[in-house]
Amino acid sequence: MSIILNLDVMLAKRKIKSKELAEVVGISVQNISLLKSGKVKGIRFNTLDAICRHLDCQPGDILEYSPD
Repeated sequence: MSIILNLDVMLAKRKIKSKELAEVVGISVQNISLLKSGKVKGIRFNTLDAICRHLDCQPGDILEYSPD
């Protein structure tokens, strides 16, 4: 996949657990885990908005493009 998710890096930088983020965002811990591993086909903008709001970051801090 050409899009790399750096959610695990941002969680570590902010010292926030996946469980806390899941509760704030309103999605399951399992879905956070899938996002961290990059095993998702997409992400809703409202979910991305909630993640960025809680982590105090920009979407570009979480999403990275890497050509194949």
